[in-house]
Amino acid sequence: MPGMITLTQQHVDTFDRDGFVIIENVLTAAQIDAARSRFEPMFSGKFQTGLYPDEWNWRMGRDREDLTRQICNGWKSDLTIASIVLHADVGEACARLRRWPGARIGQDNVIWKPPGTKPLGFHQDDSYNVWIEPGEMNTCWITLDDTKAYQGTIEYVRGSHKWPISPPIKQFHAPDDPLNDLYPAAASAGVSDYEIVPIEVPAGSCVIHHGRTWHGSRDNKGERPRRSAIAHCISSAARFHPTKVSYIYSRYKRADSLEMDESYFPVLWREDGYRTSWLDSYIAGKKAA
Repeated sequence: MPGMITLTQQHVDTFDRDGFVIIENVLTAAQIDAARSRFEPMFSGKFQTGLYPDEWNWRMGRDREDLTRQICNGWKSDLTIASIVLHADVGEACARLRRWPGARIGQDNVIWKPPGTKPLGFHQDDSYNVWIEPGEMNTCWITLDDTKAYQGTIEYVRGSHKWPISPPIKQFHAPDDPLNDLYPAAASAGVSDYEIVPIEVPAGSCVIHHGRTWHGSRDNKGERPRRSAIAHCISSAARFHPTKVSYIYSRYKRADSLEMDESYFPVLWREDGYRTSWLDSYIAGKKAA
């Protein structure tokens, strides 16, 4: 895989100002096609590694066709997805933008919004991170399709990373109004006139957004699907919170330690040159000796 992301000072300045930054041409056409080809098998339960993902929110033949499909930690189940979300450049970009010493994967998302599918509620990622310290996330959203506003693309509230952290939203999947939790958050921040920015970019582009930036997506009113692979990165120095628990991800906490095990939260990049040793072999499909 070629180097995916190269940050410029302009990217850093835009991120600091807006809470998100767009970077185009991070995937090749071949990489895009390979990733797209994995969606139907994964959502049908055909997992390349034999492992189920940590969250599998929509299953072929079981769930309503008008719901957005989501898998969390697809990297554990599929090597093509892993090759994207576990790339060193993803970690480096997320770490440099948040001024962390490095970045590890906290969680990934595989998102599929076919035509006619319903919204995902606007939220802040950091609302869901009380189980780690620091409770911070930086997210690299990579689209596998050209995006348009009417096709349910991701949307950001510019500058909302400077607002306070709100509680987790009331309804994440298929809310009647995807902005329902945004309204009181803006009022609490003293903001009455905010700008929502729909991201319209070519396939293979990424957007990196701050963990406090409000974002979500609306109905796909187009005729094409909107697919994406998303890396939610956390600081390489992150540790488990001593008392607060994630009902899913705290299962990976060792009984005698707050350290995060690299088997489950591998370090993608660190400024001293460190990267979890098994990552590149895993992505290449090689088994450990």
